[in-house]
Amino acid sequence: MPGRPYHHGGLRSALLSRAEQTLREAGVDGLSLRELARDVGVSHGAPRRHFRDKAALLDALATEGFRRLGATLERATRPDQQSFPTTLTEVAVAYVRFATDSPALLELMFTSKHQADASAELQDAATASFGRLEGLVARGQANGELVQGDLEKIGTVFFATMQGITSLANTNMVDRTALEELTGYAVQSLLTGLAPHASAREPVA
Repeated sequence: MPGRPYHHGGLRSALLSRAEQTLREAGVDGLSLRELARDVGVSHGAPRRHFRDKAALLDALATEGFRRLGATLERATRPDQQSFPTTLTEVAVAYVRFATDSPALLELMFTSKHQADASAELQDAATASFGRLEGLVARGQANGELVQGDLEKIGTVFFATMQGITSLANTNMVDRTALEELTGYAVQSLLTGLAPHASAREPVA
């Protein structure tokens, strides 16, 4: 049975697309280069032109995931005319939507990022993706809408809030139809706690 023709770069994209679908359906253990080759209709050795082994495939899949997440967050932060609270809420909603739509991919992204042999491409994609959150925190501080302080710590609190909602949704502990409302409420509560006036309150005796 003849394989499908692929133009330059087409095979790699087809393999990654099919790999993500398999990841969603069967998890990491269900992935193999031979099965991917069969699924896209090429010889069993063809995937090795792009991925030397399964580990390289997973690294590439995680890299593409971070690039897509970065593009998603960038679209949410782009409109300069929006208020900071609105932008922060849209970023949080965008993240939660991405994370709940692709939970298996998200898990692979974070697992792969912390592998000792993670590629420089993967590390760069992850750093660029979450750098947008750090930039947003810096913008809030510059505008006087967030307390001054360590960018990483404040960003971690924001990320933990988003990830907490994601975990609740992915384990069916909250109603998915109310995710945007819940996320918006969480961001509003977070902003209240991180507002400059809140940090200036006198300590309770």
